[in-house]
Amino acid sequence: MTRFTFNADNHSQQFVKISVEFKTSREETILQLPSWRPGRYELANFAKNIRDFKVLDANDKQLSASKQTKDSWKIDTSKTDLITVTYSFYANILNAGSTYLDENQLYVNPVNCCIYSEESFSDEVFIELEIPSFWDVASSMEKIDSGYKVSNFDELFDTPFIASSQLQHEEYESNGTKFHVWFNGEVKPEWERLIKDFKAFTDAQIARFTEFPTKEYHFLNHILPYKAYHGVEHSKSTVISLGPSYDVFGKLYKELLGVSSHELYHTWNVKAIRPIEMYPYDFTKENYSKLGYIAEGVTTYQGDLFLLKSGVFSEKQYLNELTAQFQKHFDNFGRFNYSVAESSFDTWLDGYEVGAPGRKVSIYTEGCILAFSIDVRIRVATDQKYGIDEVMKRLYFNFAQEDKGVSEKDYQKMIEVVAEESFQSFFDDYYNGTRAYEGLIIDTLELLGYDLHHEPSKKYAEGRLGFKTVSKGGNEVITALYPSGPADLARLMKGDEIIAVNDFACQGAMDKWLNYFDDDVKTVTVLRGGKFLNFTFPEVMRNFYMTYSIVENKKDIKVQKRTRLAWKR
Repeated sequence: MTRFTFNADNHSQQFVKISVEFKTSREETILQLPSWRPGRYELANFAKNIRDFKVLDANDKQLSASKQTKDSWKIDTSKTDLITVTYSFYANILNAGSTYLDENQLYVNPVNCCIYSEESFSDEVFIELEIPSFWDVASSMEKIDSGYKVSNFDELFDTPFIASSQLQHEEYESNGTKFHVWFNGEVKPEWERLIKDFKAFTDAQIARFTEFPTKEYHFLNHILPYKAYHGVEHSKSTVISLGPSYDVFGKLYKELLGVSSHELYHTWNVKAIRPIEMYPYDFTKENYSKLGYIAEGVTTYQGDLFLLKSGVFSEKQYLNELTAQFQKHFDNFGRFNYSVAESSFDTWLDGYEVGAPGRKVSIYTEGCILAFSIDVRIRVATDQKYGIDEVMKRLYFNFAQEDKGVSEKDYQKMIEVVAEESFQSFFDDYYNGTRAYEGLIIDTLELLGYDLHHEPSKKYAEGRLGFKTVSKGGNEVITALYPSGPADLARLMKGDEIIAVNDFACQGAMDKWLNYFDDDVKTVTVLRGGKFLNFTFPEVMRNFYMTYSIVENKKDIKVQKRTRLAWKR
């Protein structure tokens, strides 16, 4: 058994003191810290947070530890069968995938900060926490004696925990599985409302898969006093960060429902149904895969759809979420340059940043839209008998239950088996190609009795001049430019800070000034690289950024109504 100890005494400096004992029978032992964490497909460089790294033998004699890579160490263990490693981990970031320490809590994602050896990876792991006695612990770890236990390092890396003086807890049951809901931080939970809604979408998801992969599950919610939105999936739990506190059961409640349903669906999709390139995980390097459109795309689609199917969301609320995905798609001109499969592979290159303008697309957005189209197409092909949930259920039982990873060919074949028709051109054109989605979206909506409407953005800068901004003080900073739109032709640049329109200071009213000078020549003053520059917009008699909406088709077509009814059930 490998033994870890986490000490929270140094909370003012935010260094978690970690000690671990390894048995070793080798002449030389390589200690490795994970290079990334599942759920975030980019290198994380966690080792940059490690300080005071020391290794002792069975007689407490210090051994030499030489760095082999940025996150691995070589130890001469020829004269000892036990080593103790001590180090401090800087824990100053609080989000759904981090490790954090302050005077009120010790929050650990072990994949951030726990070293391992190849020899010990399959061993049981015992965890001891040196924390104040009045703190509670929220986690799926098994409590034994004075500590906690997990079966091996793979489970350890998938098992976050929160030790805190601020934890609040409730639970519910679905299909024999106990679900725990934890809140950490300043929040006033509306338990009756929340449990009713959580149980509804949980029941609906389990009903489609017919079983839940684990006997216990924990929603670990960090509620923060500032704006936050993040979720990370695990086999027996999810960590969610959300804020500000005062809005969690107000304006942010639908976000809490959305991210919770999304992360729960991940229990099957990606924690069980996993891309073949990540089966098993290799924590030492990139695990390249083009299947982000399954892992995140299908989950984005199904997570929201199950809120509709369970009655937690109304049809209008769900369509608003789907419309938001369409809007993101049409606003991203990377769709003409890079496929969603290529963009998935490249999460390891530029992470989850916007990156170079128009270079790539989102695996969440594009994958969601394509899953939506496949779902409806299957329903029509099978006379409403099946949808994409049948595809995912069969992948779960045929692959995850058989300890096999899923390839693109496996996914395509399963769709074709369920639908009893070919999807080869669909995969060629949309997953691996850059064919425009607009026709696909329109056709799919029509099968459900909806129409896709669009109109110029009501923001003058977006609809008439082709640029998007975010506020910075009283000015606006350009975040996106419509290719060959007036702003692009005027040679404005992403990052320009617009401070005046026709020599009038913006003072938070840039769009109103642009609209005021509708029939006049418009010149903007921008701050770029420490210089003030003026740019005049060319006259272009057309519209640019559009606002999209889904509206009901008034045609009385019984087939469409049947399909919509089956799709919502």
